Amino acid sequence: MIFNINRFIAGGLGVISFLLLAGCSNHNEQQSDFKADDTSKAQPNILWIITDDQRPDSIAAYNRAVYGQSASPIGHVESPNVDKLAAEGVLFTQAFTNSPVCGPSRGSMHSGRYPFRNGHYAFELTHQNPDFVKPTVSQTMREHGYATSVFGKEDAYIYKWGPGQGFHDANLYDYKVHFKHDIQANGLGDIYTKALYGTVDGSPVMQGYTENVLYSDRPKKSYFLKRHQADLTAEDIAAKNAVSAEFDLLRSYTRGGNKNLIIGGVNPKPAGETVDAYIVKEMKNYLANANQPFKTSWGADAKGADSSRAQFINLGFHLPHTGVLPPKSFRDKFKDKVYKLPLFDKETELAKLPKQLVKLYEVVKSDTLTVEEKQQAIRDYYAFCAYGDALIGEAVESFKQYSKAHNQEYIIIFTIGDHGWHLGEQGIMAKFGPWQQSVSNAAIVVSSDKNLVPAKQINHDLVEFVDFAPTIMSAAHIDIQQPSFSYLDGVSLFDVMHQNIPKRDYVLGEVNIISGPRAYLHSKRFRFSMRTRPFSNINLTPAQLGHDIKWALQASAEQVEMTLYDLSTDPLERNNIAYDQSHAPLAHWFRQKLGNIVLGDRRIEADWSQANTYSLSDFAVGADDKKLNIPAHLIPAI
Repeated sequence: MIFNINRFIAGGLGVISFLLLAGCSNHNEQQSDFKADDTSKAQPNILWIITDDQRPDSIAAYNRAVYGQSASPIGHVESPNVDKLAAEGVLFTQAFTNSPVCGPSRGSMHSGRYPFRNGHYAFELTHQNPDFVKPTVSQTMREHGYATSVFGKEDAYIYKWGPGQGFHDANLYDYKVHFKHDIQANGLGDIYTKALYGTVDGSPVMQGYTENVLYSDRPKKSYFLKRHQADLTAEDIAAKNAVSAEFDLLRSYTRGGNKNLIIGGVNPKPAGETVDAYIVKEMKNYLANANQPFKTSWGADAKGADSSRAQFINLGFHLPHTGVLPPKSFRDKFKDKVYKLPLFDKETELAKLPKQLVKLYEVVKSDTLTVEEKQQAIRDYYAFCAYGDALIGEAVESFKQYSKAHNQEYIIIFTIGDHGWHLGEQGIMAKFGPWQQSVSNAAIVVSSDKNLVPAKQINHDLVEFVDFAPTIMSAAHIDIQQPSFSYLDGVSLFDVMHQNIPKRDYVLGEVNIISGPRAYLHSKRFRFSMRTRPFSNINLTPAQLGHDIKWALQASAEQVEMTLYDLSTDPLERNNIAYDQSHAPLAHWFRQKLGNIVLGDRRIEADWSQANTYSLSDFAVGADDKKLNIPAHLIPAI
């Protein structure tokens, strides 16, 4: 059954609210004596760290847990501070993002809801006006007494909106330092791009995109990478080429999309002066100046943490996102490393991919880079991750010192990447795909209370990014089993680590970037993905909301553009067997399972240009039961 809110009289809204709440919870009623939400204890300080585009194999502790060696499968990594953090708590080796791109991934993390349940599939500017929207984790924490702050990259694409007013900051945190709007905008950082606007007759007019280089010893340099409705000037091209040569910049020139993205090079700033360094500095200043005024790095007036309240801090790194620019001191550590280049056979692998994923490859391909360029991209990526490790060490130590000084317990959650990053796997250097390197991440949970989170534990259960919101709430002694939190799609990682709930058989995700809408379902053995909608635009028109919602279940198998990988024989996902005659029945089974979940188990498609216009599809409520139960005759023998 499909609803559009504009077609309902006021009395009908209650039906929608009921359907959105009824059966939404994936929390199992089975519980043990363990409870994270013990209200007899004081609320702990919580630090939630998120990096951007970070592969879990950049962490030696992860590699030891998964591969039995400190190096990644392709070569050397350095992560002493994160390794130490992992040893203090539980390392989750199979934490899957619910969308392989930052906007919907962070939207899922902050809301605790899947993209298909919060209507957030790409870079849509969403807002909280519709009645299906629930508070973000930071808003809930604020309501339960926490002082909330965010440093660096938040970017959940959740805004405040009003007719004729457009989109504005939704005030999701009490204190906010954004890496673009506060740090880079005030002349701090390294290299960044920016949309430049001018005015004509008092109205803003797009001029193009500039690249801006911040030096330690000379004035900023700016030049256009793209001019709106005009060609680049000779001066633009000369300036770009000079900067590229000065900092050994490797750009993704083989892309069909943005050919200016920097996938390797040396940072123009030393360690301690990059944009990520200032993100950490601002968090440290906020804690060091508790209960008193202070000046930010750019001289603005601010007030430090209120130590009378428990702190919920979201520390969002920009690294190792493009531009991949490790400072020289870290880049030099990796300059002589030689990496095993990931295998990719263009002819055989692309021949078995559906058109949607071939299109993705064409836009973000890297296989035409030279061998040395590929080596540089990999070296610089892992060097940038190593620099991030040093900054994480600083931030963690500062947070621990603050908690100790104020006699407060603490919890640290590290989400290792808002999604992953390919370094040549599937022929690309990017994310966006349904494959392991795009969606398979890791997480670390640490507590000063070792009864809550024991040390030196490794957990290989399937967990998802929608789990972070309920984990944070539970850490704050909020009872997430209350009916008011039944909208959460995730579970508390405390319950996972203490085995209070059944294990999942699969994880889910969906994205609508570059090549159109696509969902995926991953189990420990099989990885399946499919096109979900027949149209590819990101911002759906009112006529498309919920239109032909069962298309992906009823169209031909070829139109749905499936992929299926059996990890028992193809762990690197190089051989799509969805259309092999011997595996077609299994692919069809997965198509029905995933399709019913993401299309019929309370799917939301919203028109975010309106206050409360959306469709709700509920033809398969309960399909997301976390169990596979694949008929035995469909499973190939190993």
